Amino acid sequence: MSRRAVLVALSSLVTASLCLSACGSVSASSALQKWVTSANLAVNNAQLIADARHSLTAIKDEHTTAAQLHTVCAVLDFETLQAYASLPSPDNQITHLLTAAYTNLGDGANECYAAATSPAKRAAAASYLHRAGAVFSEVQARLSALGVA
Repeated sequence: MSRRAVLVALSSLVTASLCLSACGSVSASSALQKWVTSANLAVNNAQLIADARHSLTAIKDEHTTAAQLHTVCAVLDFETLQAYASLPSPDNQITHLLTAAYTNLGDGANECYAAATSPAKRAAAASYLHRAGAVFSEVQARLSALGVA
């Protein structure tokens, strides 16, 4: 191989290496911010929390019919599944926390759906939904700590 060919090959290799290294230069905070925006996290989580509160109100009212519980809890379950589809996030802790929140919401919605005449199931559903609310607080604290909130 001629000296010129070696120099061309080396310069191509250096150029390619620089291009590849530039691709990985996005900070973790920047990647998380982009994910939060593309997942519409703030709006979606606010809607989930509002739906969970609506479900809690329906669960606590002993006069809520089975059909009414089915409606509010099915909506919560559907929206929870949609939110879950945005995972994973670029931050493992955020992914873990959101998985826990969405799991509690889903479990609460499913328990709520079957709770029409069962005070024990209503209480279990409420417990799941309260746990989800606590985890959402942790998510917000983590996002704030990372400067993304």
